[in-house]
Amino acid sequence: MTSTLKLTEQRLLWLSHWMIHHANHIRPKVDGIKVGGHQASSASMVSIMTALYFSALRPEDRVAVKPHASPIFHAMQYLMGNTTREKLEAFRGLGGVQSYPSRTKDIDDVDFSTGSVGLGVAITSFASLTQDYIAAKAWGRDVPLGRMVALVGDAELDEGNVYECLQEGWKNGLRNTWWIIDYNRQSLDGVIREGLWQRIEKIFDAFGWDVVRVKYGALQRAAFEEEGGDALRDWIENCPNQLYSALTYQGGAVWRKRLLDDLGDQGPVSRLIERRSDAELAALMENLGGNCVQTMADTFAAIDHDRPTCFLAYTIKGWGTPIAGHKDNHGGLMTTAQMAEWQAHMGVPEGEEWEPLATVEDPEAFRDWLSRVPFFAEGPRRFSDARIAVPQIPLPKDSEIATQMAFGKLLDAIGRTDSALAERILTMSPDVTGTTSLGPWVNRRKLFAREAQADTFREEKIPSTAKWDFAPEGQHFELGIAEMNLMLMLGAAGLSHSLFGRRLIPIGTVYDPFVARGLDALNYACYQDARFLLVGTPSGVSLAPEGGAHQSIGSPLIGMSQDGLAAFEPAFADELAAILEWSFDYLQRDGEGDPDERTWLRDETGGSVYLRLSTNPIEQPGPRPDPDWRQGAIDGAYWLRKPGPNCEVVIAYQGVVAPEAIRAAGLLGEFRRDIGVLAVTSADRLNAGWTAAQRARARGQEAQSLAERLLSPLPRDCRIITVIDGHPATLGWLGSVAGHVTVPLGVEHFGQTGTIGDLYRVHGIDAEAIVEKVRGLTAGRKVPSRLVG
Repeated sequence: MTSTLKLTEQRLLWLSHWMIHHANHIRPKVDGIKVGGHQASSASMVSIMTALYFSALRPEDRVAVKPHASPIFHAMQYLMGNTTREKLEAFRGLGGVQSYPSRTKDIDDVDFSTGSVGLGVAITSFASLTQDYIAAKAWGRDVPLGRMVALVGDAELDEGNVYECLQEGWKNGLRNTWWIIDYNRQSLDGVIREGLWQRIEKIFDAFGWDVVRVKYGALQRAAFEEEGGDALRDWIENCPNQLYSALTYQGGAVWRKRLLDDLGDQGPVSRLIERRSDAELAALMENLGGNCVQTMADTFAAIDHDRPTCFLAYTIKGWGTPIAGHKDNHGGLMTTAQMAEWQAHMGVPEGEEWEPLATVEDPEAFRDWLSRVPFFAEGPRRFSDARIAVPQIPLPKDSEIATQMAFGKLLDAIGRTDSALAERILTMSPDVTGTTSLGPWVNRRKLFAREAQADTFREEKIPSTAKWDFAPEGQHFELGIAEMNLMLMLGAAGLSHSLFGRRLIPIGTVYDPFVARGLDALNYACYQDARFLLVGTPSGVSLAPEGGAHQSIGSPLIGMSQDGLAAFEPAFADELAAILEWSFDYLQRDGEGDPDERTWLRDETGGSVYLRLSTNPIEQPGPRPDPDWRQGAIDGAYWLRKPGPNCEVVIAYQGVVAPEAIRAAGLLGEFRRDIGVLAVTSADRLNAGWTAAQRARARGQEAQSLAERLLSPLPRDCRIITVIDGHPATLGWLGSVAGHVTVPLGVEHFGQTGTIGDLYRVHGIDAEAIVEKVRGLTAGRKVPSRLVG
C-alpha cells in the first residue's frame, strides 16, 4: 500500500507541475502575461491529497480543495479518467480546467467550489449541519453520513469567517467534519509568524474540536530513534520558520553545515548526520508529517469517531521541487532549465509528459489498484432529486399590509399544509427570526436540533409569542448574528439535492442593509449554483426610526448585478404571492437555459431568488381588472395604470413607494394627459431581458424584450419619472430602452431617524417630489404649485 500511494503521489506531483509549466512556457501566449498556477502550493499538498483521496475517503465524503491545490485535484481526476488531456492542456485557458476547483465550470467531480479563501473551509461545516438535518427526517434517514472535509491553507486562517463558523458549529453540535491544515508557514508575502500553531490548537480546542498535530514523517521519526536523534528533534523543534524554509531551498550541503555548526561535535548526532549523503539528509529534513504520504494515511485511518477534527499537517511549500522553501515561491514557477532537470529527476521520458502512467513499471497492476480505490469506485457523485410540486398559496385578506408581514403570512399558510413543499422548506435567520416575520412559521414547524430541547418559558407558563421548541423534526435553523454564516448555510443547504440527493427549499431572512455584510459568501453560494430564497427585510429609509446604516441604499443594485440571483421588490401582497409561487419552482429548475423569446430571460436554468421587502403597510389594490398583471409581476413589470395614446408622463416605481407614485399620478391627472404608472417588481429581470434581446438582435435574431414592449409605444416626447426607496440608478436606465428623457428619484445618501413621511420628503421620493419634478422638468400644461406643497 505504501509503495502504491507513493507512486500515486509522484504521478500527481509531476502531472500537476507539468500542467502549470505547459500553460506558462509551452502553450502560445496571446496576452503576454504570466498564466500562473501555484506550483509550490500544489506540491505542499500532494502527499495530503494522495493519502486522503486514495486511502481515507469514501464516496459519501465531500471535499473542499484548497484553491491553490487545484492543479493536484485536476491531475488526480485526469489520472482517474474523469477529465481529459485537452482540458489539462487548456489549464487557465478558455474551456480548460479552472484556476480553482469549480462545480459549475469544471467537468471533473468538484464537491465545493473554492477560490475565495476561507469560504470553502467554512462551507464544509454548514454542509455537515445540512447533512444532519436531512438525516433527522423520515425522508432522509437512508442518506449515508459522510465526512465534510476542507483542505486549508494556513494563511486562510486569517479570514474572519472561519472563526464565525467555528462558533456556529459549536452551538449546533457539529460532527463529521475534518479540516486539514497545510501548515507550510509561507504565504503570498512572506513567512508566517512564529508560534501560530499554538494559537490554532487553542482556538480549535476551545470549540470542542479534536486537534491532531502531524509534524514528523516516517523518515524523521525513524531518525529520532537513532542515537543522537533526540538532539536532532530538539533542533527541529526550535528552528524558526524562516530559517527552516531557507535551508530547505539551499539543499543538503547547507543543511549539513548548519546542523553541524549548531549542534557541534556531539558524537551520536554528528554520526547520524554524517551517515547520510547530502540528498539523503535533505530528504530527511524535508520529511515533515504532511509531506509523508504513509504518515498522513495512517493518521487519517486512526480517527474512529465523528467529532470535528483539525489536522495540523506540517509541510514544505514547494516540496520535492527545485523551488521548495524559497520565500517567493507562492507565485513562482520553475524555469525551463529547472523543469528539464526536474523531469530527468522524476524519470519522465521526453514525449510522455502527459502520459498518466509514464513512470509506472506495471501499468496493469496500477490501473487495477486505482479501479478499487473506494472514493472513486462509484463514479461521479453528483445526485439529483425530484422536483417538488408548488401549490397555490392563499392570499392574506388584509386590506392594508406590509410585504414583510405578507411574507410571514404566506409562509405560515404553507406551513399549515402537509404538502411536500412545506415538508422540504428549511428556514434560517441570523438572530432576527421574529423581526423578519418568520415567527408564525417557526411556532408551527419548530426549530431544528438533533436532540429535543423544551422551551423553558413555556414550561414555566410565562406568556410569549415565540414557541422555541427544538426537535429533530424542526424546520428552522436559528443562527447567530453573523451574516456570512447565513449565506454559507444557504449555500450548503441549497446544494443538498446535488450533495445528498435530497432537495431542500432553503429560505433565509436578514435585515436588508446587512445583505452587504455577507456579500462575499452570497456571491460564493451563487457561483456554486446553490438554490435558495434570500429575503432582505426591512429595507430602505422606510425603516424610518432606525436611521443611518440600518436603511439600505444599494441593495437593489446588488440584486441586479449578482449572477445566479433573480431579485424582486414587490409592493403588494398579491405580487409577492405570485413571485413566491414562481420562485419555489424556479429554485428547482435545471434546464439548458435557451432564452425564452417572450422575455429573453434564461429561466429554464433556474437559480436563487432575492426578495427585498418592507415593514411599511400599504393599501392593497383589491381585485385586478387586468389579467396580465400576474405574469408581468413575475417577468419584472406591468402597467398599474396603462398610458393613453398621448401620454406625457410615466411614473415608474419599484417597491414600497407605490402609494407615492399612485398619489402623484392622481394629482397630475388633470394637468398631464394619459399619465401611465408602471409597476416594476424586478428591475433585475426587466433589465436582463432587455440586454439579452439586444444581444440577440446583434446576432441577427428578431427580439423584443418586455421592457421594449411596455415602453416603445409611448410617444417620443413622453417623460419617465422613476422612483424607488433605494439607489436611483436601479431604474434610471429605463429611459435608454426607447429613448425617453428620464428623471430618476431615489436615495443616494445615508438616512437619519424620523417618520416615513419626513424621510421621503428629505430624499425627494414622496408624491409631492414626483409632482415637483414633473412641474419643473417636463413640458406641457403647467402644474399649479399648490400641488407641490
